[in-house]
Amino acid sequence: MVELVLALRERGHEVDLALPTAPKEGLACVYDHATRAGAAPALVLERGKGASLWRDRLDARRLRNLVVERDIEIVHTWHTRDHVLALRASAGRRRAGATRVVRSYKIATPIPPLPWNRWLFGPGSDGLICVSPRSAQANERLRGGRPSLGAFGAIDTKRFRPAPPDEALRRSLGIEPEHRVVGIVARAQRHRRFDLLLEAAARLFAGDASARLLVIGRGTNIEETAQRPAERLGIADRVIFAGYRTDDYIDVLRCASVFTFLVPGSDGGCRALLEAAACGLPAVTSTRGALPEIVVDGETGLLVEEDPVALASAWEALLGDETRRAGMGAAARRRAETHFDRSHFAEQVEAFYASLA
Repeated sequence: MVELVLALRERGHEVDLALPTAPKEGLACVYDHATRAGAAPALVLERGKGASLWRDRLDARRLRNLVVERDIEIVHTWHTRDHVLALRASAGRRRAGATRVVRSYKIATPIPPLPWNRWLFGPGSDGLICVSPRSAQANERLRGGRPSLGAFGAIDTKRFRPAPPDEALRRSLGIEPEHRVVGIVARAQRHRRFDLLLEAAARLFAGDASARLLVIGRGTNIEETAQRPAERLGIADRVIFAGYRTDDYIDVLRCASVFTFLVPGSDGGCRALLEAAACGLPAVTSTRGALPEIVVDGETGLLVEEDPVALASAWEALLGDETRRAGMGAAARRRAETHFDRSHFAEQVEAFYASLA
């Protein structure tokens, strides 16, 4: 969302942002990220889960005033609550064709065809933006012929770019020069298949003394989901838990030789995979969600079944072939520049907006 705001402004559009602050002081949130990036919100909304007719009445009124005052043509929403707020704030203008409501849906799987969804994502959305072309096609029936766009996520490829790993950082993580590293960015949750990840890692380590697994991320269940299972498998000394990273995140990401991604989380666009591609890292992924569209099998990475033998074999194939690994990494970078850069995303969204306005 923030990358889109910045890129559309670079293209000459007037773009305002409305969102809430963090639920508690000191917690990382989109509000702070947007402010640091130079996209301070024009309207600060109250926090709240789900849509509430009574609770949200003041926010709906304030948003309506902003839409009228700024003569806003497109209100782009990202969650259910702001979607309903946008419909309440722009009802009259929407009937007159002066304002359109666009919704981004961040999950690659089809929208459940429940009655509420049929209305909200049907007549309640002038346009729908999905995380990939196939995910947009999967929702065509629910949309009933209304306009949709399938577009990959947006990252800043000037920030995320290939560069030699920071050797001091590698040493601080316990990574020696001879180590070849499989990296993953994932919140430690049961559904992210850490069982598969660690079992495959154990198979890889059995035949490759130089291999390491780098886990970037945190989670309230990380001990139960990842750390203790690694100990039970006898591989704890070769699995590096880097935790949640902020300022040095890109440098930690570049410590990997190969990137892997198994199960999309709350972001079906798989942003971490796009960032790794922009850094020139080849990927080994499953075939879930939008992954087969993001990774070009055999060109920018390898697609494998969710099987520890297949996963370990794919890692081994790339870690053991530096030439192939470098070629796939270069191809991943080229694909990131042409398909995942925020300027490309903004160009697609701009054309979509224009088709609706």
